[in-house]
Amino acid sequence: MSIIVFTDRISKAYGGKLAVNQVSIHVERGEVYGLIGRNGAGKTTLLKMLANLATPTSGSYAIYDVNGQQTPEMRSKVGVLIEDPGVFQNLSAFQNLKAKAIASGIKNDQYLNDLLSFVGLYGVGKKPVKNFSLGMRQRLGIAIAMVNEPELLLLDEPINGLDPQGIAEVRNLIHRLCVEKHISIIISSHILEELSKVANRYGIIHNGVLMAEATKEELLSRCSPRLILRTSDNNAAQLLLREIGINDFSVFDDHLEIRERALEGGAISMALAQKGIQTLEMKTEGQSLEDYYFRLTGGATYV
Repeated sequence: MSIIVFTDRISKAYGGKLAVNQVSIHVERGEVYGLIGRNGAGKTTLLKMLANLATPTSGSYAIYDVNGQQTPEMRSKVGVLIEDPGVFQNLSAFQNLKAKAIASGIKNDQYLNDLLSFVGLYGVGKKPVKNFSLGMRQRLGIAIAMVNEPELLLLDEPINGLDPQGIAEVRNLIHRLCVEKHISIIISSHILEELSKVANRYGIIHNGVLMAEATKEELLSRCSPRLILRTSDNNAAQLLLREIGINDFSVFDDHLEIRERALEGGAISMALAQKGIQTLEMKTEGQSLEDYYFRLTGGATYV
């Protein structure tokens, strides 16, 4: 894959307070990048800078085309849904799309109807947006952001406040945008559990600072369970583990840390016993994605 977005120690200060502090992220073309952090962590400010709605205090960013070049045309290929969708409450979904299309110089009504169909709003007719559910308004907001056929979509908390059905609808839409439309997406959220269902890569931001950046596979690896084993003869235990096909483990002063087949403690203990090696202590440790997030940010709850 090639890089579509890169930020180089980008910062933004308001009244002397840094909302974003030297953040460097890397977003690959064709992926969903999950920007995770509490409310006020700096997610929205970062997205506003990428959307050209706020000017960095320091640092820089680049948005690249498919050939890896920075071109003026790429600025028009960024779709934005930050905070509440900017819609006309008394107009229908199509009329709202039409207003954006006129502003963008687009005159293809069939394309607008196709967009409504893609986001699941084709059948709403002349119903005014003020009568839409929150989930319907969010999907309309995404459709409006897609009017200019973006290559990059910036979505700020699109599932915030939605009921379970609305969350599932938006989650499915984001997946389809990436797979079927080949749109790269940066999506912010403070709900890691939901973000983990759609994102390929994550940036964890806290108090304006990027704490970690990792692929989904790397995060899962960091959160995988480990079997902590202390025996009467740890040297012999190492040989036994290799004999039974376990090679992914680390040796410490008084214990072994096993990552491979870490949930097979009973079978491992039995194999040790058959070799006359006594198990003095055995416990499974691990952490969920939420645990990993809390450990990084030093907190215990979301806000």
